[in-house]
Formats: sequence, structure tokens, C-alpha cells
Amino acid sequence: MDVRERSRWISSGGSFISSSGSGAGGMKSTRDDSSGARGLWRWKSSRGGFHALKMAARMRLMLGIFLVAIFGALFLVHRRSSASSVTKQEAGFPGMLEGEVFQCDRSQFRTDVCNMQGDIHMNSSNRSFMLYAVDGRTPLREEKIKPYTRKWEKSCMEGVHEVILQSVPSSSLASAAVCDVQHTVPGVVFSTGGYTGNLYHEFHDGLIPLFITTQHLNREVVLVISEFHEWWLSKYGDIIQGMSNYPPVNFEEDPHVHCFQEVTVGLHIHAELGIDPLRMPDHKSIVDFRNFLSRAYTLSPEELGQQSLQVPEVSAVAAVSDGSKVSDTEEKKQLTILVRNGTRVLLNLDEIVDLAEQLGFNVTLLSPDPTTELRTIFWILDKSDVLLGVHGAALTHFLFMRPGSVFIQIIPLGTDWAAYTYYGEPATKLGLQYLPYKIEPAESSLSDKYNSTDPILTNPSTIVDKGWWTMKAVYLEGQDVRPSIVHMRQLFDNAKQLLEKRTRLL
Repeated sequence: MDVRERSRWISSGGSFISSSGSGAGGMKSTRDDSSGARGLWRWKSSRGGFHALKMAARMRLMLGIFLVAIFGALFLVHRRSSASSVTKQEAGFPGMLEGEVFQCDRSQFRTDVCNMQGDIHMNSSNRSFMLYAVDGRTPLREEKIKPYTRKWEKSCMEGVHEVILQSVPSSSLASAAVCDVQHTVPGVVFSTGGYTGNLYHEFHDGLIPLFITTQHLNREVVLVISEFHEWWLSKYGDIIQGMSNYPPVNFEEDPHVHCFQEVTVGLHIHAELGIDPLRMPDHKSIVDFRNFLSRAYTLSPEELGQQSLQVPEVSAVAAVSDGSKVSDTEEKKQLTILVRNGTRVLLNLDEIVDLAEQLGFNVTLLSPDPTTELRTIFWILDKSDVLLGVHGAALTHFLFMRPGSVFIQIIPLGTDWAAYTYYGEPATKLGLQYLPYKIEPAESSLSDKYNSTDPILTNPSTIVDKGWWTMKAVYLEGQDVRPSIVHMRQLFDNAKQLLEKRTRLL
């Protein structure tokens, strides 16, 4: 599939560099200038002294003229680049800027980030932030930015609203609206548009970048949300309260004039469900994000007194009866299976559960729906030793697992790259022990539809290369799985061995 189609499925970003040799364009120069140099400086002994001095004087003159021209050009380039550097400068983290600032970093593949610092007024009616510049060096201009972290995906970004940033002379302040709310902490502006509604994207595109951008502020930040959704805030309220001491601002609907001393529009983002410690102001990692989730979902004393934890609905969570024959003295490990409905279904789920119980696991079936509280899911997975599920957005819940636990991803045909990139590699960086199970053609329901020599079964990459919609129809929406019980036994045995090794190391 071409780059544009592949972008619908592949959300990794970055620069693509091709190295194919040395020299410009990767071509190796074959010119040998040594003979010319020897010819220039060859002279006969009878005339060499005079001609050498004359030639040297000419060369010095030419070199001087050349250097003057070069340095003059560099000076002009520097002056021009200084005037435009505000749009190329690397974006800073909120709370770490100095002086009056208006700069935008548009160099990143995934996101644009703009910083403003000074006397800033927010006006929801025209979706703008206005900087009243005092420093004469601050450029007076307008920038537009869509504060969502998939700028490379045009179809997604078409539904994300622009935020307008303007800088005007401080003399214009006399005609500005009076501040209704004066904030003394930085504001951070982001969108919950785009692919919000999909669990993977809610964490990858939103919550993890929000943590990256704000965690060093220790909750002293005001979150300004564009494309605000009440359901989103209800779903992630615990996380948002853990990031900010202040109620979030609905950018489109808030009628008040909010004034800030500093605003960052757009979020920093690093990798698929990941954090690069080298790019963090305090070297935090994805493990720190997981620890943050743990704190956000910890019950307060008041909640404990009210016994607010209720037994989950059967439709969301089902505890499976224990049919194990292991000895009573052997500690049973907790296995949670994410149950899919509709597509990529585990067709032999009952057999897998029976097998797991025989091997000594306590099994919980987890089938989250939109009404299932994330806090409930977090508590279940925080106490689990093993998480098992078929490739899909629900596997984002691996972020709730404790480092050292085991993560088993069942990988349907045609999803190898996505399975590793979106979940396998990020889970490993979190410290989980990752066990992939790659479905064989005979274990896929596609084998019931196509003969054994069909490329859909024998060479999925050729189908994937036909484009996103073909791949989606065949492998994501048209396939269920039936893992071999023999292979599943081996997988569970491997998981138990990993857990035993972890116990010995503790």
C-alpha cells in the first residue's frame, strides 16, 4: 500500500534518511585533483623564486576576496534566519521559558507546539490567544495551530479545530477586554478531537503526550481543552485531576476572558505509547506514567470509608470458576483474558479457560464496554500476573499491568507489524515480559473461507500492501482466531516460568 494509505494504519513517525554512498546525492567522487595541484606549483629552478612569490600574492588576494564574500553571505543568512527562527525554534516545556516569548516548532513529524509567554488573553469567541507584546524584539504576527498529535494524517486533522495565536503591540491593550479570570500558572491547550473515542488513540494521542508536556509542573497547570467532550472528562476525570489542581477550561464554550502569563498550545509526543527519558526535563519514562496511573486510581480515605468499589457488572467482568487440580499450597497466578466481541474473536475461549485453570491459574474474563470504569479495569489488571488478548485497541490496557508481569498478545494473520509496533515493543519498554503468539493459517477463520494456497493465508504482506481498506476488511474485520490448545499449553507454561523467575529475583 502507498504511504498515504499506510498512514491510516501506521502511526509511527520520524524522518526517513537514505544513505547510499559518500558525497552529494550518495555518489562517490572519482575526480583526482592532486595532479592539477602539482602542475600549478611546478616550476623550473631558474624562474621558480619570482614566479612562486607572484603566484602566492595572487592566491592570497583571491582567498581574501572569497572569504569576505562567504562571511558576508553568512551574515545575511543569519540575520534573515534570526527574523524567522521563531517558527523553527524547538518548542520549550511550559514553566521553563524565559522572557517574553512567541515561538512555534513545526519541525516535528507528529505534532506542532507553540509557546507564548507574557500578557496573554484567551478569547473563545474567535478561538484565539492574544499576546500583548512589550519587548520590541517579539515578532508581531499570527500563527494557526491544530493542537492534536497526528499532524501527518490529513484525514484525521481535518476534523480538528484551529487555534489562532496573535501578537500585537502592548499599546493595543487599552482596547482589550478586561480579564475575568487571571491565572498565575501556565496554560496548556490540546484537543480531544481526532480519533478520540478509540482507547489506543486516547492514550497515545492524548493522555501520554499530556503527561509528557505537564508532569514536571506538579499539577500547577491549567488544562484548556478544544473540542471538549463531557463523556471524555467523565471517563478520564481521575487522570485529569492527577495532572492539574484546577478545573479544565472548555475552550469553545467558556464565555470568560482568561488571562495567562504563559500558554503552550499543542503537546509533545515521543513514540508509540512510549516516553523517551532523554527528551524529558527530569528523565521520566513510561514506567513513571504507569506509576502516575496507579496514584490517580488509588482510593482516598473518604472513598474507602464509603466503600465506593462495587462489584463490576457481569457483562464487563466475569470471574471464572476454579477447576484447577494443583495443590492447595501452590500459589495460583491471576490470568486476565480480554474478551473481544464482533471481530478477532477467540473461537475456543472455553477451551483456553479450562486449560488455564488446569495449569493453576485463577482466570478473569474482562470485556470492557463504554460504561466500564477505567478505575475498575485498573484494579483488576494491577492484581493480574498475566494479561492475554487478541490484537486490538483494548490491549492498550497493558499500561495498567505491573512491570514484571506477563503480556500475551495473540497476533492474527496480517497484523504482525502493527502488533509489535503498537503493543509488543511498548509493553517491553514498560517492563512487561512479552510473549507473542502468531496465529498460523489453520488457526484463522480465514482458512474456512479460502483454500490453503491463497495468498491471503500464505502471503499476507501482499494483501496488506494493497492498502488500508483491503487489509482492514480482510484481516481486522474478517477474521477470528482459534489458537492451538497444544501451543497454548506451552505458552502458559512459559508464562509460569517467567513469573517464577520474577519471584525468585524479588
